[in-house]
Amino acid sequence: MSQAINAEAKKREAIHTDAAPGAIGTYSQAIKVGDTVYLSGQIPLVPETMEVLDADMAAQIRLVFDNLQAVTMAAGGSLADIAKLNIFLTDLSHFALVNEIMADYFQQPYPARAAVGVASLPKGVPVEMDAIMVLT
Repeated sequence: MSQAINAEAKKREAIHTDAAPGAIGTYSQAIKVGDTVYLSGQIPLVPETMEVLDADMAAQIRLVFDNLQAVTMAAGGSLADIAKLNIFLTDLSHFALVNEIMADYFQQPYPARAAVGVASLPKGVPVEMDAIMVLT
């Protein structure tokens, strides 16, 4: 039984980059399984300081996309390889702003996407995004 578990664990590769915030809990920035990469949620943390960006909502959204981009690059891909993007907002009135900024980071065909209004997010931030990327 333990050999089967060890063989399965070897198929999973943890992805890490200093260009994105380090994990603030018991998780990896991303896990690669075959050609699929599961990116953990990114919030507007400045990678160098691990502090929440003290700026307007647009700047915070951009930082989240920048952090996601850094992890995709560390995994050998890019934002263009994201097949599914999940967006979590504490205020859905910011959804139009997310759409506007997302157009600066993605081209058609856009990834499948969900946007969810939530009561709160880690460190009291207003936005978090996670994704699934398929490397080609």
